[in-house]
Amino acid sequence: MLRRLARRNSPHASPAPHARWESRHGGRNELVARSGADPFRQERRLRWRDHFSLSENVLFLPHMHAEHDGLRVAQLSDVHVGQATSSIRIRRAVEAVNSESPDLVFLTGDYVTHSPKPLPRVRELLSGLKGPVFVVLGNHDHWVDGPYLRESFEQLGYTVLQNEHRVVHVKGAPVTVLGIDDGRTGRDDVETTFRGAPESGTRLVLTHAPPTVEKLPAHAGLVQFSGHTHGGQFVVRGLTEAIFRRVGQPYISGHYHVNGNQLYVNRGLGFGFGGPYLRRGSEPEVAFFTLRRETVVATAS
Repeated sequence: MLRRLARRNSPHASPAPHARWESRHGGRNELVARSGADPFRQERRLRWRDHFSLSENVLFLPHMHAEHDGLRVAQLSDVHVGQATSSIRIRRAVEAVNSESPDLVFLTGDYVTHSPKPLPRVRELLSGLKGPVFVVLGNHDHWVDGPYLRESFEQLGYTVLQNEHRVVHVKGAPVTVLGIDDGRTGRDDVETTFRGAPESGTRLVLTHAPPTVEKLPAHAGLVQFSGHTHGGQFVVRGLTEAIFRRVGQPYISGHYHVNGNQLYVNRGLGFGFGGPYLRRGSEPEVAFFTLRRETVVATAS
């Protein structure tokens, strides 16, 4: 179960010093906040191409370790370093993640697009993320140079998972991070990824392409973090959904329940405004998650 907290869609996308919780009928809350100063560009010099939004989400995972109630996760996806994505936007996104001090940081693929020229800049622009950082690769990464990107992230101290899992201790209990390789290029191997992994507790799945969720063990209490779709990129209600379904991508943006597990599809940071690719109705996103074991009916102001 997910409770979506619509969070400060301000042009700054920077940490908010003050916020208040408001209860909403139907189990949905909204976080209203005032944004602080942009650390990378003076307000009068902000450009539309540098903008993105921060989303706050609460995921309810009743089978996770009790010690992980309140665990914080940040997700960046589809950065697409190059002319299609403002470098300032990327660095501001890294700063936004660090300012929240999440317990885990997930990067879910497509760090480049078609050209190998931006490859060295990936490590430069995505460096400095704090906390345990886990990485999976996307289809564009494999098309350009997957081994180079894996090595680049490992040089930063990040953990790259290609049909692998790792157990990391957070808040006194183990978290199993299962990184499945890209399904768009046919590299996703769920069986290999899960082989030898714990069968209970806090288990979080990373993979680039959302449809891989259909290959997960059913009703296993898993949550999968993905990207790939850019939230539809250019959204025309009804038409975009129909096109995505036709090409085998029924999961476009946000939260889904699939075969007794959960899926979150990040809208991605790249291919935004001011580049050669049109984007409409799907703002670039940095996503934050708070994991809860039980539904919280009321929240304090």
